[in-house]
Amino acid sequence: MDSSLVIRAQQGDRGAFADLVDAIGGRLHAIAFSVLRDRELARDATQQTLLTAWQELPRLRDADRFEAWTCRILVNHCHREGRKASRWLPSMSEKPTAEPAIPDETATVIARDRIERAFRGLNLDQRLVVALYYYLDLPPAVIADQLGVPVGTVHSRIHRALHLMHAAIDADEREAADAVAQTTPTMPVRQEATR
Repeated sequence: MDSSLVIRAQQGDRGAFADLVDAIGGRLHAIAFSVLRDRELARDATQQTLLTAWQELPRLRDADRFEAWTCRILVNHCHREGRKASRWLPSMSEKPTAEPAIPDETATVIARDRIERAFRGLNLDQRLVVALYYYLDLPPAVIADQLGVPVGTVHSRIHRALHLMHAAIDADEREAADAVAQTTPTMPVRQEATR
């Protein structure tokens, strides 16, 4: 990130800020969508982040930290949007249906769906580190810097998130297997007549 561009934006240069938005806006939106899993919420969080960044930019002390600083602002707005969504959206539990024998392509879709449901079951902090680490390929040290937390915290959040996702996927697979077992008819045993 060009620190001279940040300094110009800090001095009120709207064109410089527009260039900064062009440089990081897509990445911010990708992070927000990875965490919130909803396009509208991600767009709202990104817009609020950019508005806050413009308003608070004169207070930024180190122009070289602009990207990490905006990422922290984004994290806060993702938390707000996530809380707002949980207040307004009904909680719908998904009941697995019996799964017939299916071709491999469908099995892949089912596996992705299970991963998505497990991901959505994580809290926002866990989703954020998983998105930054696995979707954006950021190293833990960079994630820690952007979130303002120790590297060990990033590692523990990733570990805990993966553990929770594995448990959710295992539970989902057991429920699906149980549903199939309950819907499979049993053949009556015919007894031979004794003479």
